[in-house]
Amino acid sequence: MKLETTRFGTVEIQSDDILFFRYGLFGFESQQQWVLLSDLNNPMVAWLQSMVDADIALPVVSPRRFVSGYQVQLDDRQIALLSLAKEEQAAVLAVVSRNGQTLTCNLRAPIVINLDRRVGCQVVTADEQPLQYPLAELPTSVRKSA
Repeated sequence: MKLETTRFGTVEIQSDDILFFRYGLFGFESQQQWVLLSDLNNPMVAWLQSMVDADIALPVVSPRRFVSGYQVQLDDRQIALLSLAKEEQAAVLAVVSRNGQTLTCNLRAPIVINLDRRVGCQVVTADEQPLQYPLAELPTSVRKSA
C-alpha cells in the first residue's frame, strides 16, 4: 500500500509494517497506527510516521546506542498490553527533540514495541531517567537556518 507523507513523499509499505498503539503516543493520543521508517541520511535515526496524519513523523533512536545498560522496567499492565512473553520481543525507542542547540532524547518516556505482534505503547519509567538526554550539538549551518 502507498502512504502519503509530507516529510518522505509517497512511501510503499506492507500491511504488516503497521504498528498499533492502543492509546497513541503522548501528545498524539488519537494516532493509533504508525509505521517505522528508516532515515537514508542517518542510520542511527528512524522515523515513527503516523498512518493517519501525513504531517506527523517523530524521529526516534535506540537509547542503548547512547546509554549503555539502559533498561526499561515494565509493570504487569504494560506487559499485558504489549502481549510480551519474553524480553527479546521488545524493541525500545526514544523520541528525539531539539532543546536549544542540542539534540536530546527522552529516556523517561520510551516507546516499547512488541516486534512479533506489532503493538506498542509509550511508558513512563519508574526510575529517574533524564527527560532530555543530550545526543549531539547542532552544526552551525543548522543553527542559523532553524
